[in-house]
Amino acid sequence: MPHSVDTADPQLTRRERHREATYADIVRASRELLAEGAELSLRAVAGRMGMTPPALYRYVASYQELVDLVAFEIDRAATDQFAAAADLLPEEDAPGRLVVAATEFRMWALANPREFATVFANPVADSSCVRRELLTQASSGHLMTGLIHRIFHERGFPVPTLDELPESVHEALRDPLIPAPHDDLAPEERGLLWIDMQGWTMLYGVVVLEVMGHIDPRVIESGEMFIDAVRRFAPVLGLEDDLDRLIGLARTRIARGLEPTG
Repeated sequence: MPHSVDTADPQLTRRERHREATYADIVRASRELLAEGAELSLRAVAGRMGMTPPALYRYVASYQELVDLVAFEIDRAATDQFAAAADLLPEEDAPGRLVVAATEFRMWALANPREFATVFANPVADSSCVRRELLTQASSGHLMTGLIHRIFHERGFPVPTLDELPESVHEALRDPLIPAPHDDLAPEERGLLWIDMQGWTMLYGVVVLEVMGHIDPRVIESGEMFIDAVRRFAPVLGLEDDLDRLIGLARTRIARGLEPTG
């Protein structure tokens, strides 16, 4: 399971606080290296912290464990930024909050391409439980799918039944490995998780191509491919009548450009 850094927990002992502070320093040093365009490695992180690599191994046992830790914490910190943008809208405006959070996700990714790659180009190829849990714990995923679920429960929109989906999808939705709430879903509502997957695929598909520069720079600058994704996905959530407002929210954020992020 990814280690969650929390140095402010009052229940921690002095030794535990020191260990948590070291994890926080590991993440901080790693993010500095990424921001500088330097190689992220155990040796580089240890050097930045004034430690020897063997000493660092007491906290992260491998390069993959380092990347998992850093990716988890980057995603968690970035999600705070996405949520803060959504919080500028009223709590009851789940559609607006979803679009604003997704747009902020895009803008963060463009402004922080190496951090984005660390989080979202980090392979989860290992079939072990620890690695598989990374599929279910992403803070950004829970924020986005949580808002989709709010729209579903508050406004309603059609979702496919399990029998309407391919068998492999049917099985995956019975035991989902995605960052989405699902314990409270009735069997006939499980198709909502397929909508979650479709939405995330659409968002990620556009953003990764933009971040990696595989779209015409003029289209990236305008944000029109992202706007098109919003236009195509909004009807899936039954938001056709609200589409002009939602696109306006996205355009307003895009117009502010790539602002510095923490």
